[in-house]
Amino acid sequence: QVQLVESGGGSVQAGGSLRLSCVGSGYRYDNYACMGWFRQGSGKEREGIGGIDSDGVSTYVDSVRGRFTISKDYVKNTLTLQMNSLKPEDSGMYYCAARKGRCRLLTRLYRSDEYDYWGQGTQVTVSS
Repeated sequence: QVQLVESGGGSVQAGGSLRLSCVGSGYRYDNYACMGWFRQGSGKEREGIGGIDSDGVSTYVDSVRGRFTISKDYVKNTLTLQMNSLKPEDSGMYYCAARKGRCRLLTRLYRSDEYDYWGQGTQVTVSS
C-alpha cells in the first residue's frame, strides 16, 4: 500500500522560505518515480504547480518558476519542494502526488488525473 505524507508547512512572511517534504512508503523514488506538487488556495481549485519526471527533469508553472525547486532523494524516499521568495498568493494546502508508472509527457505533470496516489496535504500561509 502506497502512502505519501507531506510535512514542512507553516506560516511565514512574504519573502520568506519554506521547505516541504513528501515521504513515501510503498513507492519507489527511483528512475520510474513520476511525482508532482499541487496546491489549493482558499476558494480556489487545486492547481498543479510542478513536477519531476522519471528522468529527473522538473517543470514549473510560470507563477512559481525561479522561486520553487522540486527534487527527489532516492535514498530517503523523499520528494522536496523548496519555496523561496514566498508571496501571499502562494498560500494554500500543498499536496504531493505520485504516478504508478513512468511519466508520459512533461506537460501532463500539472494534471491531477496523471497521478494515482496523493498525500493528505500540508498548509502554507504567507502573510504580507
